[in-house]
Amino acid sequence: MGWEEGWIPLFVAFVAGAAIGLERQWRQRMAGLRTNVLVSLGAALYVLLSVMVVDEVSSTRVAAQVVSGIGFLGAGVIIRDGFSVRGLNTAATLWCAGAVGTLSGAGFYWQAMSGAGIIILANVILRPIAFKMNSRSGPTDSEADYLVSTTCLERDEVHIRVMLMHMVNARSVGLRKLYSEDIEGTEKVVVKAHLHSSERKDTVIEEIVGLLSLETGITAVGWSKCNETRYELG
Repeated sequence: MGWEEGWIPLFVAFVAGAAIGLERQWRQRMAGLRTNVLVSLGAALYVLLSVMVVDEVSSTRVAAQVVSGIGFLGAGVIIRDGFSVRGLNTAATLWCAGAVGTLSGAGFYWQAMSGAGIIILANVILRPIAFKMNSRSGPTDSEADYLVSTTCLERDEVHIRVMLMHMVNARSVGLRKLYSEDIEGTEKVVVKAHLHSSERKDTVIEEIVGLLSLETGITAVGWSKCNETRYELG
């Protein structure tokens, strides 16, 4: 393969990767224009290497390694944010950009450009459809959000917060928010914890509240399932 022939797959990989990256950059995603171009070009270069090596009988073996390598790269853009996961679509787009570059490096230019176009259409057209479906389907009936409120003396605030976090973690209940509010004119504070569980755990929350009520310095403690009746002890 001459250097003139080598420029063609790289140019196609660049254009296809840039087309995919422009859509990602427009939406201000972590992996934008440059990242998708580099992934596409890198995949094309690796496949070109296998094509140029005389003793290499199959370029698909290198392509297989490119696929697994981009999988590790995609894992780096996946972020867990509380109880949700962000970056899955970005990682999938990077994976597809690598496939486009692999096709280009192997000389399948039309297929590479067609793949890039389909990837862009999938990100643009399917996005509003997915949002619409998510808005119609709320959280499942098994999921539950709780609010635990504890009134204690100021000197015991740190101890109560630490104890509350420990009890929640030990019972596999998610802690979304933990904060304190001073009660004006007194030496008391209200410690509030917003909890989330993938299934209803009313008994577990009641157990936590019961244990908290035994602590010295606590004057009131209660819990409620969001938008439902509040239960208080002492």
